[in-house]
Amino acid sequence: MKAPANTPWAKERQQSWDANKPATVYVTPETLPDGIPCSAVTVILRTKGCHWWWSSGCTFCGYFNDTRDDVTSENLHSQWELAKQKYDNFAEQKMVKIYTSGSLLEDREIPLDFQETVLRDCYELGKELIVESRCEQLTKEKLLWATSINPTFTVAIGLEAYDDEVLRFHINKGFSTRAWDRAIENLRNFNIRIKTYLMFKPPFMSERDALDHGVRWIKDVAERSDEISVNPMNIQRGTVIDRLHRNNEYRPPWLWSLVEMIKQAHPFIYPEGGVNGSPDQVCRLIIHPTAGGKIRGAHNCGSCDKFVVAAIERYAVSGDLREFEGLSCGCESIWREELALESALPLPLGISQSRRGSRVENLRSL
Repeated sequence: MKAPANTPWAKERQQSWDANKPATVYVTPETLPDGIPCSAVTVILRTKGCHWWWSSGCTFCGYFNDTRDDVTSENLHSQWELAKQKYDNFAEQKMVKIYTSGSLLEDREIPLDFQETVLRDCYELGKELIVESRCEQLTKEKLLWATSINPTFTVAIGLEAYDDEVLRFHINKGFSTRAWDRAIENLRNFNIRIKTYLMFKPPFMSERDALDHGVRWIKDVAERSDEISVNPMNIQRGTVIDRLHRNNEYRPPWLWSLVEMIKQAHPFIYPEGGVNGSPDQVCRLIIHPTAGGKIRGAHNCGSCDKFVVAAIERYAVSGDLREFEGLSCGCESIWREELALESALPLPLGISQSRRGSRVENLRSL
């Protein structure tokens, strides 16, 4: 399974990027591990991309669109310096998130000297550092080296699903739940904070199944994660799920499903009914719907989307179910009917139809 990375449009796009400039750098509100609100800078570097994508790749991941296959250590250092210059060595930001369209700690993707630069700079600047990694990089030897430079960083792992069948056949992740279990054990041994990414409604899955699985996966990983970030599917160009979407064989999730997932999973995060910062909090649950309200992201009917997205975003900060009080729309009944039908008729691709535009015109286009 391979995304069309060698198509003319993909190659042209890759070579158009300036290898000395990061893909993007921006600032957002965040929360430190102790619960104190802060400002965080996100640095998305232009890299060679993920080594798993070189040979196969996940069905939903379009990060290859932002890569160049000839990026050097010198290029990466230039990108890093530009990011620091833009925000005055991150003077106003207490947290730094480094994204590489792959794994920062992977030697095949990122030169070792640049890994050391990022780890050392953030430690010396006193910044809370978050990096992404696949499971196979998180060996005892690698973590021993990394923590000798920066002993206090967070590793975010794209687990996507705590289910081997879904990892293999829906996502094509390239590792199993056992690999995640081993990585988590190694991270705990080095007292490194753990952020687990889960995917909501991967390809070849109905809305009903996505909701049921999503709640179960949160329950399965909550005790072993400091943070869980649930990523509702958004359609990225040139991916397998992009093909499905264009052929009317996949619909991004309903925003109502995310609200329902949060309500059902809340007791696993706050067993005594607390909120963020409460003594009973097991971990932090974060949901940021990328492209929320748009056709290629999680969406409802169009009229209620911005209100539901805002409530979901507020919950990520507060952990308070009262954020969803008063939310209502006529499309909620359509969503419930779809869930009921998919429970009775468990079709692998689901039965969801387009939620925007004229129903008659949508039927004519099939």
